[in-house]
Amino acid sequence: MATISDVAALAGVSTATVSRALNGKSTVDPELVARVRQAAEELGYQPNGPARNLRRQEAAVVALIISDVENPFFTAIARGVEDVAHEVGYSVVLCNSDESADKENRYIDIAIQERVAGVILSPTGTTKSVQKLAQRGTAFVAVDRPLPEQASDVVLVDTRLAAREATAHLIAQGYQRIGCITGPAGVRTADDRLAGYRDALKAAKVRSTAKLVRRTEYKAAGAHRAARDLLNQPEPPDALLVANSAMAVGVLQALQEHGVRPGKQVGLVAFDDAPWAALVDPPLTVVAQPAYEIGTVAARLLLARIADNTRPPTTTTLGARLIERGSSRHSE
Repeated sequence: MATISDVAALAGVSTATVSRALNGKSTVDPELVARVRQAAEELGYQPNGPARNLRRQEAAVVALIISDVENPFFTAIARGVEDVAHEVGYSVVLCNSDESADKENRYIDIAIQERVAGVILSPTGTTKSVQKLAQRGTAFVAVDRPLPEQASDVVLVDTRLAAREATAHLIAQGYQRIGCITGPAGVRTADDRLAGYRDALKAAKVRSTAKLVRRTEYKAAGAHRAARDLLNQPEPPDALLVANSAMAVGVLQALQEHGVRPGKQVGLVAFDDAPWAALVDPPLTVVAQPAYEIGTVAARLLLARIADNTRPPTTTTLGARLIERGSSRHSE
């Protein structure tokens, strides 16, 4: 069985450099890391996991706790995290909280028990479970939503501005009764998208009415019920802003059931450019969020936090992009 000394000899470096390279230390030159990893692979060298954990008191593992593993937005974030972590020898464990504070808390407890090096999470909105990470000194980064009353590195999208621009686009297309289907109250992204929608109506001097707004879970089933409710009103909306791609599926189903065609009888814009969005008829106008970039930025922030947990917290806010397609073009 190959030893760390064998890897060091083949790579032409010291055993200390091998250890730092395989443990993901940011102080090692990337070319040396690649050389060491290639030598370890050629020799079939496997670090002694338990022994390594005892020395470092942490595993070379990152826990990623996301809200909905079925949502392409979060899976793209996961891919960005995994790509950066893999480059420096960290593994990623994916956890699905389902917007449940209890599940989030349980996964954080497991992360602490397993001595993971750090945690990236899209928080459910509570801080009690995350405070345990802070108390233990475990590095963590929030994505998509900030942690209320808890200082941390966070990577966000200016989703309020994006919702305002998407709604302004519908107004510019001539739609007059624009509805909004968004997520649960208290979820920061859902609140921000509703606020951005109202910002645009106010700026255009279009009257806002609660009759055209529905809040539900960030799922297709909830959006389907919400859209049916809106469409069954005496004065249904002539356009809809939908808060994510999973919800858009439910809305499209409701429109089909009512015999209403997007881009003809109703304008439609949804958050997130899911792979299928350009393939439906008509293609779906979307607010494209840089999900993969959120993941890569968060992973780099976490690695920096692991290396130095005394760094001041940072907030990174990325922009979204409106992609105009057929579903929002007003037809008389």
